[in-house]
Amino acid sequence: MTDHILAPQDCTTMAQVRAGVDALDRELIALLDRRFGYMRAAARIKPNREAVRDEPRKAEVIAGAVAEAEHRGLPADTIAAVWDVLVEGSIAYELARWDHARG
Repeated sequence: MTDHILAPQDCTTMAQVRAGVDALDRELIALLDRRFGYMRAAARIKPNREAVRDEPRKAEVIAGAVAEAEHRGLPADTIAAVWDVLVEGSIAYELARWDHARG
């Protein structure tokens, strides 16, 4: 394993690529932890369970991710699918937190 993580364009071996991907995955999990913190806050703030699922907001979040993906030249269909799973998972997590706090 490489001690120093290289930028993708500087990688010359698969070991370097894998080290970069593994490091990035740890960063992504940390960011997801932060994002789910906002879901915990939403579950605490929303006055009723029905307010947890907000389809217009879901569509807005996914559209924003797709627009950012397109701006960066990333595959928009893949990003839309990933964000759909992320948002649905976030809703399920928030519902569980909402129920737990009031159950």
